[in-house]
Amino acid sequence: MHLFKRGRAAITNSLGRLLFPAVCAGCQSAVTRAGSVCPECWTKLRFIERPYCEVLGLPFSYDLGRGFLSAEAIAEPPPFGRLRAAVLYQDLAAQLVTALKYGDRTDLVPLMAGWMRRAGDELLGETEVIVPVPLHAGRLWRRRFNQSAELGRHIARHSGLSFAPLALKRVKATRTQVGLGQKQRQDNMRGAFRVVDPRRFEIEGRRVLLIDDVYTTGATAASATRALKRGGALDVDVLVFARVAAGAALATGPG
Repeated sequence: MHLFKRGRAAITNSLGRLLFPAVCAGCQSAVTRAGSVCPECWTKLRFIERPYCEVLGLPFSYDLGRGFLSAEAIAEPPPFGRLRAAVLYQDLAAQLVTALKYGDRTDLVPLMAGWMRRAGDELLGETEVIVPVPLHAGRLWRRRFNQSAELGRHIARHSGLSFAPLALKRVKATRTQVGLGQKQRQDNMRGAFRVVDPRRFEIEGRRVLLIDDVYTTGATAASATRALKRGGALDVDVLVFARVAAGAALATGPG
């Protein structure tokens, strides 16, 4: 019986590969394994590796020594402890974010979340609960799913961590952040989040890892972090798929 089940599963998998061949997540060309990118698209990704700012995760062009902070982190320290991002928000990375968020490409979640887990390994080791940045109810209804929640769910499952997708609520229907300056983004996100009282126990006194898809100016992450701390979170770190480079234009992402 066991051999029969294994044989049936093998046939099913073979048929699946025949009917739905593996394609590159970027250009849709054929690849050997589902959930991967071809060599050409791989070169369009810039993974963020050390050396980088220990607080904001901004990559440095040369090694300044462990613990060195960027000018941005010194001039305006964020309310969260540390930010880590898998890649810079450009080229293929921006394409993947758009495809997931607006193209219903939830099949990209394992690939993107896997890179996030690698980038946030040190944060995950100190995390007690994962909380995604929530969408407002109206936007969630139109979009049908929250990309940050899907990424967070996958990371939590594969890291063996608690997942609290309902602990933080978006109580303000903010306007889109695209095209707004930094001050406008901060004003737009002020008071946008609140910890839900019946869910407070999920984050109170615990180390929280906040998950989002893109980090731009940090207005979203800062507002969400303040709400989590008001709700009793002991500490908050942030893990995103992509972040913009220092000095990049603000007409890119929501965060």
